[in-house]
Amino acid sequence: MSRKETHNPELVAQLAHHYREILRLIGEDPCREGLLKTPERAAKALIDATIGYNADADAMAKKAIFTHEGRGMILVRDIEFYSLCEHHILPFFGKVTIGYIPDGKIIGLSKLARITDVFARRLQVQERLTQQLCEFLSNAIPNKGVIVACTAGHLCMKMRGVEKQESVTTTMEYTGQFADDSSLRHEFMTLAEIQR
Repeated sequence: MSRKETHNPELVAQLAHHYREILRLIGEDPCREGLLKTPERAAKALIDATIGYNADADAMAKKAIFTHEGRGMILVRDIEFYSLCEHHILPFFGKVTIGYIPDGKIIGLSKLARITDVFARRLQVQERLTQQLCEFLSNAIPNKGVIVACTAGHLCMKMRGVEKQESVTTTMEYTGQFADDSSLRHEFMTLAEIQR
């Protein structure tokens, strides 16, 4: 999933048309110097921010599954992500930490970051993003348990609405041994440095 791909000119033109109309509706002049290229730029930015709709997480995962005999937890911490709130189309962003207990196979570490982007780069809510990552990885990798924690700040809470600047949301999903064994969840939270 590359954000440096050439943008589809027809899609850019259609989105730019709508952005021009939005500028007019809010009282701006889309013909003034500073806004002449804004509709096209905004169109490309929206395409980049929602590139996850055009990515195949299954194909990504299948390229990087390897045999592994270890039994201990594997944890990748602080995978940064950027997403758009589906309710206001405002950004929310933060970090995801993924842990799993392998069952004969592991996945390439960079794929966890790429798969995170597949699900984050869509219109989302944080709760569903966390659940989708956990569910996907539970099915993509032979495992004895998967756990995903996500911590993010939401501009829909910071720059509008309740305007609480320091608010942070943490969500967590888990399966398998993580669901059955609270000591495993505690080990994960300690390794991930997540406050209880």
